[in-house]
Amino acid sequence: MGRAIDVLLVVRLARPQKEERVKKTYTTSIAAKKIGVSFRTLNRWIALGKIKASQGIPLADGRKLWVWTDADIDRGRKVKAEQQPGPKPKRGKR
Repeated sequence: MGRAIDVLLVVRLARPQKEERVKKTYTTSIAAKKIGVSFRTLNRWIALGKIKASQGIPLADGRKLWVWTDADIDRGRKVKAEQQPGPKPKRGKR
């Protein structure tokens, strides 16, 4: 009888609990849309070191595939809020 309880305990421990959730992840283009900026702007911020995704998966050709979580997107929204508008383009003579 003790053996059956031990096996049942192992089976229960091996199964994922209901509270455990897999983190939702996004591509860079979807993360940019959720932040409210263009894909190019988000890549520029990465290059400037203003933001970084939780995980970067190196690809064979030397690039990185960034994986974004909801926490990363929240940080991106904060970066966007801190941005100052750039200079207005000057109008040429007509």
